[in-house]
Amino acid sequence: MFGTSGIRGRVGEDVTADLALSVGRAVAAEADRVVVGRDPRESGEFLADALAAGLRECGTDVVDLGRAATPTVARSVAWRDADAGVSVTASHNPAPDNGIKLWSPSGQAFDEAEREAVAERVRADDPDLSGWDGVGDRRSWDGAFDRHVDTLADAVTVDDPPSVAVDVGNGMGGVTVAALSRLGCEVETLNAQEDGAFPGRPSEPTADNCRSLCALVERTDADLGIAHDGDADRMQAVTGDGAFVSGDVLLALFGRAAAGEGDRVAAPLNTSLAVDDALAEVGASLTRTRVGDVFVAEAATDPAVAFGGEESGAWIWPDETLCPDGPLAACKLVELVAERGPLGDLVDGVETYPIRRDSVETGEKAAVMERVREAVLARYDDVQTVDGVRVDLGDAWFLVRASGTQPLVRITAEARDPDRADGVFDEAAALVADAT
Repeated sequence: MFGTSGIRGRVGEDVTADLALSVGRAVAAEADRVVVGRDPRESGEFLADALAAGLRECGTDVVDLGRAATPTVARSVAWRDADAGVSVTASHNPAPDNGIKLWSPSGQAFDEAEREAVAERVRADDPDLSGWDGVGDRRSWDGAFDRHVDTLADAVTVDDPPSVAVDVGNGMGGVTVAALSRLGCEVETLNAQEDGAFPGRPSEPTADNCRSLCALVERTDADLGIAHDGDADRMQAVTGDGAFVSGDVLLALFGRAAAGEGDRVAAPLNTSLAVDDALAEVGASLTRTRVGDVFVAEAATDPAVAFGGEESGAWIWPDETLCPDGPLAACKLVELVAERGPLGDLVDGVETYPIRRDSVETGEKAAVMERVREAVLARYDDVQTVDGVRVDLGDAWFLVRASGTQPLVRITAEARDPDRADGVFDEAAALVADAT
């Protein structure tokens, strides 16, 4: 029922009003007050209504944010003294999808045990419904956006504001535009109209999908570019000369800025060796987690972890919040550029290695992964199976794992030599091909 980032799937097939009603009832079993918000997908309106109905008929009060960025929802749980938060969103997935993300008062996503408890209550289908005089309230709160902007402005110091182009991606990243403007940045926007059909570009802020942003930054006076996904929990960046910055390099930059001697940074198993090397320069180290920001957030609860992130664009500063906050990441990056110089120069200061990534579509990803696992354990010695299979080859590594949100098996390989990286990737891809 739950993937690594909540419930997600095709509207009318996997994600329905009936499911949202059941999840609302299930969450209500452990919550007296719940914050609810949604991204701009049209289906989010009836799904949020159904979810709120399930909460209210079990006696739980609903704080309704309407359209709101996912990090705004996650932060609002504590701001409104609520017990949980729910984002109705499919995040970076395509327009036909929608989903549900659950948040705790710390801003951390529901952990595995909490998600399973909700799933079990949904399967049991035995909600504790209230009588006519015990239903919960549903009240709107229109202060969440401004509260988020104020919080972001207080979180950074920008003495010499750069000019920034922000690709909102037709999603909920408007809070970034407002926060950067508050900080004194000259801001130009792209795809700023909220539209859950995502007409400007696909929701996920990949290099291919951000070509218009790269072109805009290159031909204007913008010092850097920022791109978000539909619910603005992800953030990616573009240098002043229009070059898309890889997620691994951003992770190295953020981690090196946040961590010091003896600190640790949390990141998934598919993180580049470039991050290890960048952290070593400041005396910090990398703790590898299962893939998914929920697992990075769990690791970031350790006081020794100064920062957490993953190359897909989820960034966590645990002293601020345990949710991936794309607008916070945008402000942190602007602060870094203002303090240390152009983003392109910072990127050039990170030594990178050839890393290969691809995905294989399959409707039987669990069976494919089991066959891959058996083949890998029979052939290799240094294997981790905490999340898919990761093979350490000494001078290289590869990871094969099933996507937690899509019908894909993902393959990642890295080596310090390009030819070696190609060879290791082909080796891993052959394992997947033999298993499909």
